[in-house]
Amino acid sequence: MLLGLLVTREGYPISYEIFEGDLSEKKIFIPLLKRAQARFGFPSPIIIADAGLLSRKNIDALVEDGYEYILGARIKNENTAVKQRILALNLREGQVASVRTDDDLRIVVSYTEKRRKKDAFNRSRGLQRLQAKVASGKVSKKHINNRGYNKYLRLQGEATISIDLEAFEQDAVWDGLKGYVTNTKLADEEVIANYHNLWFIERAFRMNKTDLQIRPMYHRLRNRIEGHICICFCAYVLQLEMERLLRTAHSDITLERARELVKTMYALNYTKPGQTQPTKVMLGMDDEQAELYRLVEDWVKSNLGNA
Repeated sequence: MLLGLLVTREGYPISYEIFEGDLSEKKIFIPLLKRAQARFGFPSPIIIADAGLLSRKNIDALVEDGYEYILGARIKNENTAVKQRILALNLREGQVASVRTDDDLRIVVSYTEKRRKKDAFNRSRGLQRLQAKVASGKVSKKHINNRGYNKYLRLQGEATISIDLEAFEQDAVWDGLKGYVTNTKLADEEVIANYHNLWFIERAFRMNKTDLQIRPMYHRLRNRIEGHICICFCAYVLQLEMERLLRTAHSDITLERARELVKTMYALNYTKPGQTQPTKVMLGMDDEQAELYRLVEDWVKSNLGNA
């Protein structure tokens, strides 16, 4: 199955939908967005997505439906002219600039030394793994392609495979550069700042997969699948709200610690003779548990009252 999720700038889920697993995410993206707009009545948003949605066809579909977008750009896959414009920017630490493609798209490019070190490390690690494969004889003609670090492989004659170290060194000019393609009128810095909000989506899926164990899912009927996912996302929203409470209170308790604390928090409910309303008494709590309970109790009183 495929799960489509929309979140706010703060990471709170707006809407989600479930789709058959054999559908492409590229085909469900715009319909999901339109249904969410119709349901909640919000104006046309700026679409932010990673490079997986970047294709001429998908961009044309967004423009045709009147959407502005910020997408991750694969700058090394651009044509020679565009790549030359990007490298001619000669960016240094923290600098941001933009170039135009031949079809008049704006690509915003940034450079950081931290990213340069990471890119260089990943290239070197990829090269080492490739060298190990070549030395072991596990690389054959079928591995010669442009996927990943296999682009550094070079076929000589009919059988000799070696590594193109010159191509490896030439790729160093891209270390530290990151691109974003957009049709918005936002300033270059704003484009990057908004794109970075994508981590909320990544975090939402990570928390649901690990903390809430949204999978594996042992259901086959659609209503049971929908119920399972609904419970997980309700729990996810509660976690976000708990995190906000802790942050607002400047508490030293982390969300992970809060999850551990509640596992050993117990309450006793009893009804006195002649009374109909039960009485709840929290059993002995340590200081952290007492702080956590107070925060939640105050939130309930201020938001739900006596409901």
